[in-house]
Amino acid sequence: MILFCLPYAGGEETIYYKWKKHLNPSIQLQPIKLKARGKRFNESFYESLEEAVEDIFQNIKDKIVDDEYAIYGHSMGGLLAYELYYKISSENLRIPKHIFFSGYKPPNIIRKEKHIHMLPDEEFIKEVIDLGGTPEELVENEELLQLFIPILRSDFRILENYIYREKKDKIQCDISVLNGKYDDITLEEILAWKNYGDKVFKAYNFEGNHFFINTNVESITELINKILVQ
Repeated sequence: MILFCLPYAGGEETIYYKWKKHLNPSIQLQPIKLKARGKRFNESFYESLEEAVEDIFQNIKDKIVDDEYAIYGHSMGGLLAYELYYKISSENLRIPKHIFFSGYKPPNIIRKEKHIHMLPDEEFIKEVIDLGGTPEELVENEELLQLFIPILRSDFRILENYIYREKKDKIQCDISVLNGKYDDITLEEILAWKNYGDKVFKAYNFEGNHFFINTNVESITELINKILVQ
């Protein structure tokens, strides 16, 4: 069983590395490396969310032919996971056994936030912080923050320019929705994910805010083990 993990806006695949020691040995952790960050730092930014999904698909398509797999996406990664499912399905390839949507509202819910990706750096970062859109350790390190501003700006641009299009078919695998108790996503919005699939749906609350995945590693991986290892 492969577990593909997609990061939040501004995040790298390294945010998932600490999961490895807690996951069942039968689960092969494969965090996805996105362009313009980490080991792909020298590559250009994505022009659209669709381009990001295509890039991710090209990087995993050969790995999903023979093996069962699941997808976990947090925040921006949740939207990428949603669109990735339909890209895989459209190519008539093996669909995932399970999708974990983490810290993200259903894609049809119109974002009330104004478009912020075009703001000057100082205003942009203030808005990102106000939205709970970046981890505290990044905010508190000015030098690191300056390095990440272009990545954050690019990620917010593709999110804010994303246009939801209703899909003909519902998701044909089990869905889990994970959320932080103190995030601003409502119970109604969490439960609305149920309308996107035809299989088993469950929702889970964890202590913490939007970045609950950074403070609940053992609880989340225990849940993943329980769901994927049967």
